[in-house]
Amino acid sequence: MTQEDLAEIMFPDVSETISDIEKKYPKRNLDEGCEVTRFAPSPTGFVHMGSLLSAFEDFKAAKDTNGIFYLRIEDTDSERTVENGIEGIIRDLANFDIVPDEGMISEKESIGAYGPYIQSQRKNIYHVYAKDLVRRGLAYPCFCSKEDLDETRTIQELNKERIGYYGSYAKCRCLTCKEAIDKIKNGEKYVVRLKSPGNFNNKIILDDRVRGKIEFPENDQDIVIIKSTDQLPTYHFAHAVDDHLMQTTTVMRGEEWIPSYPIHHQLFEVLGFKEPRYAHLGLVMKIDENGVRRKLSKRKDPEASVNFYHEKGIPMEATKLYLMTIANSNFEEWFLNNQHGKLSDFKMDFSKMSESGTLFDVEKLYNITKNYISRMTSEELYDAALPWMKEYDCELYELMLKYEDYTKKIFSIERYQDKPRKDYSCFKDIRNGIWYMYDELYTNLNYEFQNITDKQEIEKILTLYFDKYYDINDDKETWFNKMKMMCDELGYASNMKDYKKNKENYKGSVADISTVIRVSMTTKSITPDLYEILKLLGKERIQKRISRFKEN
Repeated sequence: MTQEDLAEIMFPDVSETISDIEKKYPKRNLDEGCEVTRFAPSPTGFVHMGSLLSAFEDFKAAKDTNGIFYLRIEDTDSERTVENGIEGIIRDLANFDIVPDEGMISEKESIGAYGPYIQSQRKNIYHVYAKDLVRRGLAYPCFCSKEDLDETRTIQELNKERIGYYGSYAKCRCLTCKEAIDKIKNGEKYVVRLKSPGNFNNKIILDDRVRGKIEFPENDQDIVIIKSTDQLPTYHFAHAVDDHLMQTTTVMRGEEWIPSYPIHHQLFEVLGFKEPRYAHLGLVMKIDENGVRRKLSKRKDPEASVNFYHEKGIPMEATKLYLMTIANSNFEEWFLNNQHGKLSDFKMDFSKMSESGTLFDVEKLYNITKNYISRMTSEELYDAALPWMKEYDCELYELMLKYEDYTKKIFSIERYQDKPRKDYSCFKDIRNGIWYMYDELYTNLNYEFQNITDKQEIEKILTLYFDKYYDINDDKETWFNKMKMMCDELGYASNMKDYKKNKENYKGSVADISTVIRVSMTTKSITPDLYEILKLLGKERIQKRISRFKEN
């Protein structure tokens, strides 16, 4: 009995050769330096912030070099698969404008010539390569039961030796071809293991794109490459075959995969593949309420779910700007000097990625979003916020739709100036910032008067101001000068310096007067520019609101 006989009985349905497979995956027609990257999640149905960051970095690396970014679904662990899981991943990525050049575009559809892009549909491909390893004496069937492996582990622990299936502990690697074939014919279950040619005392070097050179002992573990239950490959084996055939140039993944590198390096060697470069990324961290730095948790932290950002109404581009600040330490400085530049103008640098883990700060994200929204035109803000309102605030959506031009004018207040107003950290904030501008929402009023609270005094101010001083056609300087004139008439200080020096000489200041007018028109003591608000409300609505206050 030979290795050829063993390979045939283990993989009787495999008729294709490695040469047949390789012909289906021709060399990509890309220029030198173009990156081919992939996002390869399990179909669990959603993308969390850590994986979104990884996908974004993969996407950015490909786009920066005119390369290819593809989506591969790694579903060889059936326990993690959920119904419609692929659709959820595609949707979450699309919400951040991360759209693959190749790979899955729906639960059952894909684009690109290097598929299938779902690992469970590639079983025959993995079997071709596994069969060749058996034929070459580099893989073998292992019949050890769970109890056998537990017993081995116990002995290793007692002897204080390395845990694993290697050397003399790899009981099945020494079976003859005849012994192995007889066991298979007897119906004994088995996995397929790599027959590691490694020596633990030898050293290998990983030249990591983020961390530089890292030294490891060579792998000598006989790892499982094909499972017994469904004959699907393990992650280690599948990723080596797929990254080779799909011609991935750089694999970006979390730092938790660093210890696996010796295994992956060895697989590429025994399979005769060119190894991609690796970039091991720091974990996404946060500081909890106790000041402890820990990994961002999808169970504990709402901000770990990408739905959090969609539900808040954080613009996709603002989130990507924030992700870029996490991805590259030099991005913030670049962005400060290129406020009107596009994200595509910045080139990601692997050497500027963090080794120690990136700190996720929601408040920083909100600050970036405030700046981003403040730089949008009123038309851009309207167009971006309207779809979100349709999904999350139907009442305001209907009003924005009904009063499109009016709403854009509201958004224009204090927008087109050197330092635009920064009221909105997300679309969810918009309602609180503009509801009082719509008569339909101007109900159940709670006025936020400050220093002047006497109703008779307030009515006196409103009557005098709107009957004698206010003219909707006045420019802003004239408008404010008239308000100061009214202050002098009513005994309020028209000059704040005079008021601060001699408060006892006045009933209040021009600031108190303007607050009375502001609150009577909006109920709020803090709003955007009062002059612009009054112009938008118009004379008739102003009078109605005065009457509404007097009746209240």
